[in-house]
Amino acid sequence: MDKKVNTEKINHLLNKMIDNKSVFSAVMKVENSAGSFSWSGAAGNMQVNSRYFIASVTKLYITALVMRLIEENKITLNDKISKYLPEHFYDRLHVFKGIDYSNEITVYHLITNTSGIPDYFFHKQENGKTAADELMEGKDEPWAIDRTIELIKKLKPKFKPGAKRKASYSDSNYQLLGRIIENVTGKSIGDVFHESVFSQLNFNNTYIYCDPTDETPVPFYYKNKKLWLPKYMASVGPEGGIVSTVDEVMLFLKEFFSGRFFPKEKIGELKKWNLIFPPPGLFLYGIGLEKLWIPWFVSPVKHPGEILGFWGQTGSFAFYNPKTDLYFCGTTNQINGKGHRLATGAMLKIIKSVL
Repeated sequence: MDKKVNTEKINHLLNKMIDNKSVFSAVMKVENSAGSFSWSGAAGNMQVNSRYFIASVTKLYITALVMRLIEENKITLNDKISKYLPEHFYDRLHVFKGIDYSNEITVYHLITNTSGIPDYFFHKQENGKTAADELMEGKDEPWAIDRTIELIKKLKPKFKPGAKRKASYSDSNYQLLGRIIENVTGKSIGDVFHESVFSQLNFNNTYIYCDPTDETPVPFYYKNKKLWLPKYMASVGPEGGIVSTVDEVMLFLKEFFSGRFFPKEKIGELKKWNLIFPPPGLFLYGIGLEKLWIPWFVSPVKHPGEILGFWGQTGSFAFYNPKTDLYFCGTTNQINGKGHRLATGAMLKIIKSVL
């Protein structure tokens, strides 16, 4: 960093996020690799040590698990998913324009969102609604993988697996990845996370949400409506079920990019980018890794360079900016997109302030 980070500026940006109309709570942590700079703060209905749903930031932890399994020679990205899943899962899972591609889908297709498998969460069902619509209305239901598979087989795939320059974000891919990890290890995804990540980093506040009676995590919102969906959150472990704190997300994020779970030099191999269009947003997606889409014309003088990590649907975020060596994590607990925009703006302003 050429300049020192202005902590008053960060605090101001964080407090500006709270409008008491759609964003009611927020927490953020900013730190560099060495830890010589570290700032954290909370606003609204949160404290710095509050536990929150990290939502799809969970997928970055899945990336760590998959890359670790690759290093242990237990799996490869080119493996067909039929090698690890029962036939009734993949049978006619992907029929596109009359051709069954189900047996051509690989682990690579899942983790890069290039499988073409529709997203059970955002894809419209026969009644014209999506699973997301019903959840946003407060209809709390579990979405176990068997239910997801049943729905996917009734939906039209986006494209054939691995189609050139085609990518579509799909939570369904990660439900399948979660089951593959379970079948390869012979353990539940919660146990794998605990043994391979949480206990390795001595976490005390991070866990897979699996008990619908657990009211510890801070609730999230859709617009001005508080959503409490314990049955749903307890059913989606590998795609978005981790609960954590900013301190422990920060530690994971730094260990992810420093080579704790797989060789650091392989981070470059994850950067095989495809542009993801809404839903759920506009960003670049690689091998289990996201990059914020920041075109040069937006900031031609002080372009931030790469901002790598992951978004969560609940306004959660975990990103690293190599150009300034700054890590960012936190949440705005807001699903409608406003929290994501505010978090993006805050990260960009902090990065530009030290360039």
